Amino acid sequence: MDVHASLRFLRMSPRKVRLVVDAVRGMNVAAAETKLAFLPKLAAHPVQKLLRSAIANAEHNFHLKKEDLFIKTIVADGGPTLKRFAPRAFGRAAPIRKRTTHVTLVLSTDKVEKRKSTSAKVKTTKAPAAKKAPAKKENN
Repeated sequence: MDVHASLRFLRMSPRKVRLVVDAVRGMNVAAAETKLAFLPKLAAHPVQKLLRSAIANAEHNFHLKKEDLFIKTIVADGGPTLKRFAPRAFGRAAPIRKRTTHVTLVLSTDKVEKRKSTSAKVKTTKAPAAKKAPAKKENN
């Protein structure tokens, strides 16, 4: 059973929110909530609020227990950007981009294991030993 919750138009850049989102991906709900409470990032508070909302959705709408839930997917995508301008010297203007973020969270009762690296491991073997050339005989 999957439970969805979303946070839209968060006035914070997606790059900053992804740092927090990546820290809790794949964790169980109780551990993620604890981790978010102590993360020293400003983005941790809105993500924690979203997680609590998703937990409430699961308990109320689907009658699931909090102990059984895991974060299946959590994604921080870019939203619309507010474009502003700041004055500069000689009558010029510099653009200011105020970014927004859409965070989507999916909880599941099934534990999701993190993917292993799919890159092929290079097998290293010893190079064959070079054959020695026969020793030259000295003629006296």
